[in-house]
Amino acid sequence: METIFSGIQPSGIPTIGNYIGAMKQFIELQNSYNCYFCIVDEHAITVPQDPLKLRQQTRGLAALYLAVGLDPEKATIFIQSEVSAHAEAAWIIQCNTTIGELERMTQFKDKSQKNGRTGVSAGLLTYPPLMVGDIVLYNANLVPVGDDQKQHLELTRDFVERFNKRYGQANQEILVLPEVKIAEQGGRVMSLQDPTSKMSKSDSNAKGFISMLEEPNIIRKKIKSAVTDSTGIIEYDPENKPGISNLLNIFSASTGRPVDELVEAYAGKGYGDFKSDLAEAVVDLLTPIQERYHALLASDELDDILDKGAEQARLVANKTLQRMKNAIGLGRKPRKRT
Repeated sequence: METIFSGIQPSGIPTIGNYIGAMKQFIELQNSYNCYFCIVDEHAITVPQDPLKLRQQTRGLAALYLAVGLDPEKATIFIQSEVSAHAEAAWIIQCNTTIGELERMTQFKDKSQKNGRTGVSAGLLTYPPLMVGDIVLYNANLVPVGDDQKQHLELTRDFVERFNKRYGQANQEILVLPEVKIAEQGGRVMSLQDPTSKMSKSDSNAKGFISMLEEPNIIRKKIKSAVTDSTGIIEYDPENKPGISNLLNIFSASTGRPVDELVEAYAGKGYGDFKSDLAEAVVDLLTPIQERYHALLASDELDDILDKGAEQARLVANKTLQRMKNAIGLGRKPRKRT
C-alpha cells in the first residue's frame, strides 16, 4: 500500500462542509492506503492559544474523526506533540531551508504585511519546515491537499530532492519524495447565507455554517433561513441559482441520493418542503456521529486509541529521524552490533 499523511489543525469544530469535502474522503482512503491522520497541535501555537481550550479541541477533534468512521485498526491516529520526532526533524529541515523560501510562503507574507514583521511570531515563518517534517517522517507517497496547500507540498518536494542529493550516497534516497493528491471536491459546500463563498467555521455570520456538533433544532433553523431565490423552483444551476444548488449538494452528500434524483423528486414542490426534508436528512446524518463523539469523550477508549497511535507513529518517525541524523552527521557514528 502507498502511504498517505494528513495533518488536521485543532482550530475549532469542523463544519458539515469540512465533513463532505474532506472527512468523508478520509474514511474511504483508509481502505486503500496506509494512512496517518495527525492532530497537528504544534502548528496551532503559531498564534496565542488558551492552554485548556487547545487541549480540549485537540482531544475533541480526535474524537470527531473517530466518530465519523476512521478506524484505528486501519489508520494511525495520533497527536503531533506526542511524537517528539516532529520537532527534531523540523530543526534539521530549517537548517536545510533558506530564509528566502520561507518568506515566499503566502501565509507569512499576508500576515506580516497586515501586522508588520515585528507583530508575528517566528513560528509563523518557520512552521512550514515543521509541516515538511510531518510528511517526510512517515515516508508519505501522497498528501491530500486543497489548492491553498500546494505551496507547502512544493516546499516539501524541493527539500526532499535537495536533502537526498546533498546527503544521499550511491543513489540511495534517504527520504521519500511525496506527490500531491488534490482532494476531490466531493460536492463543494458553500455558505448558507452567501452561496458564492465557501462554508467556513470562522464565518462571522453563524447562520452561514452548520457545525458537526450543532443541535438538531439549530440545524433546522439555519437550513430554514438558508438563502435561495424568489423563483421557488428546485433545479440545479450553480451559476444562476447558487443557493438552491448548494442545498442540493448538501442533500445529496447527506443521503447518497444523486442530485438529479432529488430534483426530480421535488419537482413541483416548494422550497419549504425541500428545506424541511433536507434539515431532517442532515440531523439524521449527524446524530449518530454526535452520539459516538460524546461516548468517546466520556470513556477511556479515546485515550487508549491515541496512546496506541502515538506509539505506532513513534516507531516509524524515529526510524526516519535517525536516517536524517546519520546522513548529516549528528551524534556518534552508529556502532555495528555483533
